[in-house]
Amino acid sequence: MANPAPGFKSHPNHKILIDTGPDPVTITLDGTLVAATTMAVVLREDGYPARAYIPPADIMAGLTPTAKTTHCPFKGDTTYYSVTVGDRVLENAAWSYDAPFDEMEGIRGCVAFDDRFEIAVG
Repeated sequence: MANPAPGFKSHPNHKILIDTGPDPVTITLDGTLVAATTMAVVLREDGYPARAYIPPADIMAGLTPTAKTTHCPFKGDTTYYSVTVGDRVLENAAWSYDAPFDEMEGIRGCVAFDDRFEIAVG
């Protein structure tokens, strides 16, 4: 591997599963559809709720990059976005991994939304 995640070396029992099943995923905010896809990548990580990562082409809301970034030793560096839904702007409400570690290549460029949104899988 050219870019392995250092977190797995120091925590070999930590599990992250990536599901690319064809289940439909919808993201809504107070009943307004934000995203809908059958191409989501669902990431299930020890100690965290499952997250659906959505291809940008399937997102109806506006995304504006912000200055916030974080680093995960298992996934890599994030890009955060403000999400515009109608006249509402939710600061740092979504994120993506644009250059993830090799083990997380499946989520590259897809966008996850925080708990302010309703996420339905299936």
